[in-house]
Amino acid sequence: MTILNHFLLKSNIPLEERKTKYLRKPSWLRTQLTEVQNYSKIKNILNSGSLHTICESGKCPNKAECWKNGTATYMILGDICTRNCKFCAVKSGSPKPPDNNEPQNIANAVAKMKIKHCVLTSVDRDDLKDGGASLWAETIIAIKTKSPKTTIETLIPDFKGEPGLIQKVIDAKPNIISHNLETVRRLTPKIRTVAKYETSLNVLSFIASKGIRAKSGIMTGLGETDDEIYETMDDLLNVNCKIMTIGQYLQPSTEQLPVDRYVSPEKFEEYKNIGLKKGFKFIESQPLVRSSYHAEKHIK
Repeated sequence: MTILNHFLLKSNIPLEERKTKYLRKPSWLRTQLTEVQNYSKIKNILNSGSLHTICESGKCPNKAECWKNGTATYMILGDICTRNCKFCAVKSGSPKPPDNNEPQNIANAVAKMKIKHCVLTSVDRDDLKDGGASLWAETIIAIKTKSPKTTIETLIPDFKGEPGLIQKVIDAKPNIISHNLETVRRLTPKIRTVAKYETSLNVLSFIASKGIRAKSGIMTGLGETDDEIYETMDDLLNVNCKIMTIGQYLQPSTEQLPVDRYVSPEKFEEYKNIGLKKGFKFIESQPLVRSSYHAEKHIK
């Protein structure tokens, strides 16, 4: 038995969903190191407020580039998710109660780090009556008050599709509201433990109907086909979501699903060109693209 198979057998991924053959990463997936001035200072600011970034919790390969360009993605409502999606590196389990000081701590960090474009995201908090929507709104307002020139994108959970909770975020007036489909319709029940494809489309439709820019993203390499990616594009455009990100899924650890395929940079460029022809205003489509990659460009 190979070492990989040994770990897969010990993981929580069902046997029929595991790959028995390891796919070696192509050379074009290697990240280029980007120097960040005062990296330790940034870490100290985050640590002093007990703050979390998806840049680190999600093991994002673009962390240094984004921080250098004045963009950061803060993860609110703790770092433990009540869901256990099979692609995600964020811890799952029973979270602690929300920190009422978090909105102001986030606002202070944004100011100290001189963030030009702030992306907020969160774990799913199905344990809370409002899914954390009130703290979402408080955080947006705190940032706007402390750093009025900072633009804000919110990458929200589905709030179980409840319009009233989504409206709380909308009323706080971020520049963009994003909600990721993550994968194509057929694979959603396999990849996302609670979220439903149609619920996510309804969330995006509701956002767009309120005059807010809606944005979504998917990953390749989970077993989807090209035709399914194009169908997903059509689904997003049908709910007036005009901003999309497409990136390569990378298995964070042996506890998550293995990579089904590595998509070439040329194919990602093809996705982008087809998407733009279909009607998207912005498409970020590269192997290492993540939800907040070049997010500052999407508000223009």
